[in-house]
Amino acid sequence: MIPSTFHGDDVIPAAPEKALFHILPVPLEKTVSYMNGTALGPEAIIEASCQLELFDGKSVPAEHGLYTHSPLDCSLSIKKVIKTLEKSIESVLRYNAIPVTLGGEHSLTHGCVRGLKRFHDDFGVIQFDAHADLRDSYGGSKQSHASVMRRITEENIPVFQIGTRSYSLEEHNFRIAHNVPYYDAETIWQKGAENINLPVDFPEKVYITFDVDCFDTPIIPATGTPVPGGLDWYQVAALLQTIMQDRICLGYDIVELAPLPNHHGVSFAIAQLTYNIMGYISRSVKNKSFFSLQ
Repeated sequence: MIPSTFHGDDVIPAAPEKALFHILPVPLEKTVSYMNGTALGPEAIIEASCQLELFDGKSVPAEHGLYTHSPLDCSLSIKKVIKTLEKSIESVLRYNAIPVTLGGEHSLTHGCVRGLKRFHDDFGVIQFDAHADLRDSYGGSKQSHASVMRRITEENIPVFQIGTRSYSLEEHNFRIAHNVPYYDAETIWQKGAENINLPVDFPEKVYITFDVDCFDTPIIPATGTPVPGGLDWYQVAALLQTIMQDRICLGYDIVELAPLPNHHGVSFAIAQLTYNIMGYISRSVKNKSFFSLQ
């Protein structure tokens, strides 16, 4: 039987009003353009999460309360799915909680960000990704996974890209014309992740969208469009911890996992990443103050 809650029987689900982290499974798969399977991502992450240790090596993030929502109905049009997700994010934020959205294809991030906009008027989006996702449209769709960050920039929300290494000339020119800041994977490799910092004028409040293809392909091969030359596990950890030291994380999503048969270690790694980010947030002095954590 597939578990229905993140961390399974290890954690008694908190009441919605008591949970710091609200997990929203969104099995969206509408515009994938290469290998499919993202609709299976949320279930695989939740199933793998049941094998995680509660102690992440530093603390027990689950002590701050986990509440797992029922999977979002993704049978409707992509526009309606994004609108429904926007409302779900709003409902989480009313609890002063942190939405943790498990995808599903990257298009869903637009709904998450639009939900945040209803509560916060000054925040930026930090994108971990192999791709820029700045095409005006792709495959005939403006809601494509390859266009999601273009839609977000059109919402006048600052975007910072980390780990990118595969993008079209259109996207390259858009980044230059619109001053979209970024650290490509090669630059991070050259400078060292510990030397990478956000611009001082980037908003204090941030939303993180994490496309799993940001990782190098030997680490995470189970994704729609894997690109060689990505980040390793400890580079990602260093970057996320640096972000949490200086920024308030309003929420995050993990997208584009396309589970492979007999590769359960990949789903486990993404479940671990999901839980580790909870730890980075809940141990951060800045975030503890903002969310009134003990």
